[in-house]
Amino acid sequence: MQIQEISQNISKALLLSVTLMVTAILVFGILEPTVSRAVTDEFTIRQEITDEISFLVPAANVTMVGSIAGITGGTATGTTYAVVQTNSPTGYTMNISFLNNPAMLGETTGSTAIRNYGTSTAAEPTFGYNASTSAQFAYTISASTTSDVDQSFRDNGTVCNTGASDAANACWKGPSTSNFQIINRTTSANSGATTTIQFRVSVPNNPSPALEEDFYTATATLTAVTQ
Repeated sequence: MQIQEISQNISKALLLSVTLMVTAILVFGILEPTVSRAVTDEFTIRQEITDEISFLVPAANVTMVGSIAGITGGTATGTTYAVVQTNSPTGYTMNISFLNNPAMLGETTGSTAIRNYGTSTAAEPTFGYNASTSAQFAYTISASTTSDVDQSFRDNGTVCNTGASDAANACWKGPSTSNFQIINRTTSANSGATTTIQFRVSVPNNPSPALEEDFYTATATLTAVTQ
């Protein structure tokens, strides 16, 4: 009986030893990657880059080309341009506003003015330039990238604020003291994007109201904002 008990104890001991050995092997297999002689640890480094916008080339003052006779009338034009640089991936918008209403006032008295083009300064641009019995001051927009021009100044060949064309001198707008959007760019402009503004003063024969001899000046502001 004792021999049988001893044999059973030895068998139990051997079974326990085998079990412990197998368990040790399994645990080592699981832990081995973290206790081996080479380990890896992956992590990230994050840096924010903010958007920025500036006038790479600010718009210059404009001197209209040619004088206009105050009674018999005539037309004069002038042009300026601005180059905007931005790293915003969604681009920018640009607005224009004018200091006074009417925008173009006589420098000497300030009481006479060349009236704003159009029947309403809040209206969209008109296709073609509409003559009037009064002297008028208007502007139109173009850009180095046609798609940058705001929809208001694009046309379908007969009407503004519709279509995809940016025909030269097609859509004319009267100035306003409120911001009016002229550019809507949807991509970055890391090398700069150019906006050209052309102004026009037209005086009919015997304008009403009459214009006194003077220099007439308007002050405009461009505001570019990232989207």
